[in-house]
Amino acid sequence: LEQRFKDYILAENLFRQSDRLLIAVSGGIDSVVLCHLCHVSGYNFQIAHCNFKLRGVESDEDAVFVKELAARYDVSYHEKDFDTTTYAEENKTSIQVAARELRYGWFTQLLETDLHHLNFLLTAHHADDNVETILMNFFKGTGINGLKGIVPRFGRIMRPLLFAKKGELVQYASDNKLTYREDASNASDKYARNFFRNNLIPSIEKVFPAVTDNLAANAERFRDIKLLYQEAVQGHLKKVVFKNGEDVQLPVLKLKQLPALSTLMFEILKEYGFTAQQTKDVLSLLDSETGKFVNSWSHRIFRYNKWLIISKLENQTSTSFLISENDGEVITKTFVLRLEFQSPSGKVETSKNIAMLDRKHLTYPLILRKWKQGDYFYPLGMRKKKKLGRFLSDEKLTLTEKENTWVMESDKKIIWVVGRRIDERFKVTGQTKELLKINRFPSE
Repeated sequence: LEQRFKDYILAENLFRQSDRLLIAVSGGIDSVVLCHLCHVSGYNFQIAHCNFKLRGVESDEDAVFVKELAARYDVSYHEKDFDTTTYAEENKTSIQVAARELRYGWFTQLLETDLHHLNFLLTAHHADDNVETILMNFFKGTGINGLKGIVPRFGRIMRPLLFAKKGELVQYASDNKLTYREDASNASDKYARNFFRNNLIPSIEKVFPAVTDNLAANAERFRDIKLLYQEAVQGHLKKVVFKNGEDVQLPVLKLKQLPALSTLMFEILKEYGFTAQQTKDVLSLLDSETGKFVNSWSHRIFRYNKWLIISKLENQTSTSFLISENDGEVITKTFVLRLEFQSPSGKVETSKNIAMLDRKHLTYPLILRKWKQGDYFYPLGMRKKKKLGRFLSDEKLTLTEKENTWVMESDKKIIWVVGRRIDERFKVTGQTKELLKINRFPSE
């Protein structure tokens, strides 16, 4: 095992003999074996232990054990206590996620502190951990990225035990008379990983005894496949993904011509909070009418003419707004718009804070947004188009007033420079049968 340990570090180019290493040590058998392997291999390391205060006296006894372990190896020791339960409650997350965020946040601080001169963090993930991760990712539907499992190196985090199975570590600890701490929670099926470890994988082994070896080998192959896969994916996405400020625009016709469209759409969407299950709903937008949309927790993708547009949800409520025919009010930080359909009364109101538009010329959804360079419209009373920048200058607006100017558009045509002037093409005429009246009020 010691020789394979050295060979794996060399093969994966993880770290050198001269590097200063920080080992995350819980006190369990995996991290204890990792410490001993680094010791007998002559690596320069320090030990870090997190006390998550989750198991009362047992947690404190773990900390004492790890501190004594560091003393035995005569290496520097770092310890940090965390109120994990409070952190989880305040951040509305699980205990496991809270513990992971807390420990890696602290490990990063240690690595970045010049005082310790540390190069890398070592964790004791092994082959069985990797198999559990691969299976969990498979059932969660994470795609090919999840099937590569735990990688040997991620930034400054190194996992030099991924080549070894749990049974080998247990045997090594026994052969070298290593003492370690048992965590009783590992036997509980409360956590998903423990269910896979204690129930699912043993059941699979009854049919496929070599499941751990096979999936560990697959993890290496999938790492290579992932590289080839991503290269192919990026080649296709360059043809259909266009940035427009904070928004992403996808041309519908080009999307429909892509091979493996469902897979490529999943790759596009995953960066914006969409789940694998939502891919089908998004693909239905390719044949929907303008205005249909699908939301993730952070973004909205909607159909707008011949495009699918991905926009931050915060943009829907702060810097741009999608307005449907049923919306009666739009609230921004500085003003409120109230919208209603009316029959013509013969009188057209001319206040700058009121827009009266012929409904038959409107295509929904309307978009309310900040103006940008290049915008133009046909100011009411004019037959020629005019650059909006020039219009605002002619209105003698200050720089601040220009920056706070909003426009409303329909089918990529500006219908109203909000609080300034409507577009000639959308005005109410003697032939208007129904109009949209929009009132602008300051926000309270």
